Amino acid sequence: MPTRRRLRDWLSRDHLYISVPALILVMGAFVVAWSFMKPAPPRRLAMASGPPDGIYYQMGLRYRALLAREGITLDVRTTSGSVENVGLLEDAANGVDAAFVQGGVLTTRPSSGLLALGTLYLEPFWVFTRAAVQGTELHRLDGKRLAVGPPGSGTRALAELLLRANGVTSASARLLPLTGLEGVAALERGTADALFLVASPDARTIREVVRARGVTLMSFSRADAYTRLFPFLRKVLLPEGALDLAADLPAKDTVLMATSVNLVIRADLHPALSNLLLITASTVHSAPGLFELSRQFPSPDGVDVPLSDEARRYYQAGPPFLIRYLPFWAATLVDRLKIMLVPLIAVLFPLIKIAPSVYQWRVRSKIYRWYRDLDAVDLVLREKLPAGRDGTLRHELDRIEHEVRQVEVPASYREEHYHLRLHIEYLRAKVAEAEGRDMRSTGAV
Repeated sequence: MPTRRRLRDWLSRDHLYISVPALILVMGAFVVAWSFMKPAPPRRLAMASGPPDGIYYQMGLRYRALLAREGITLDVRTTSGSVENVGLLEDAANGVDAAFVQGGVLTTRPSSGLLALGTLYLEPFWVFTRAAVQGTELHRLDGKRLAVGPPGSGTRALAELLLRANGVTSASARLLPLTGLEGVAALERGTADALFLVASPDARTIREVVRARGVTLMSFSRADAYTRLFPFLRKVLLPEGALDLAADLPAKDTVLMATSVNLVIRADLHPALSNLLLITASTVHSAPGLFELSRQFPSPDGVDVPLSDEARRYYQAGPPFLIRYLPFWAATLVDRLKIMLVPLIAVLFPLIKIAPSVYQWRVRSKIYRWYRDLDAVDLVLREKLPAGRDGTLRHELDRIEHEVRQVEVPASYREEHYHLRLHIEYLRAKVAEAEGRDMRSTGAV
């Protein structure tokens, strides 16, 4: 019974007058906030890598395994190399969201709508020549058969750029579309005079070619000049024996040039996925290497296109706060829902504070409004009571009491309701007293 009474009190007209408009206002605020909520990140991501036997593809497979732990499916697409990767990124119809791009490719091919998440590691530029080819500079290769890689590869783009700077073009030398182990075989057979590679020291191709007989690794004596003319290049030293101590490969310190690998995305990639790719890159590339220090990469330095806002914040302050302590799906959900704090702070909290006062005012107004009528009766009593007016006052008090009895108020306000009825009885007693006084004065007359 008490529970039913409380429910009836809550569903009273006074509660509804306050709660329904408040509920509509709050719901409207949430609907508006919902319209500004960020969309959920997609669960699938496509990345352009490189040839199936290349380091870019193997690296993409590592990314795929790590992203799968966070519920993201990564489609690692094989390509001919960095130039094709950029083309796939530029056209949204290809459905490619991210790609590994060799440093320097985008400096010679400006592109809009692309952003960088950073550089991942250093990739040396190797030039292997047959022993019969004399010299340590690229201009010595004029008129030779040069395996520079297939069209669309980053190796070919860089090789052609540096060869042109040395006066060597496709008109003066024969450029062969060979790379990898196929290029090594051509060098050994004597069908190619030089092999150009952009690859990690751990790549199988590098391990094979340094052991090939009659093949020499070129040391760049003018590396400082190259790095100034082409800022995306860095001068690096390959120490004697660094590739194989037992075989003493290389047999002497060798000066190489290296370019940095860029992780490039489309500008419309979801920010949450950008952050997840940055965290994955840190996991994959933070270890030291032959040319890299521990935790040197990923890095914001040496990118060929502008850094994304997420990458800039990541390098300044680390991963977003939520993703450090929550699973990816939970962190993104909380991040999206934070917009819902706006209606909570701007509407709901003020309503919670104001609504009780408004409700109290509304309930008490149903009681206090009768005091105007009681004050009118009391004003007449304070004056000299005219003959016959006493009956009118009694009827007025009866009317007030009858209507007051019809007023329904919550149990918490019953005390004030009864106080009103006591005040009616008090005035009724004063009216009776005035009647008696009037009768006595009439009898005396």
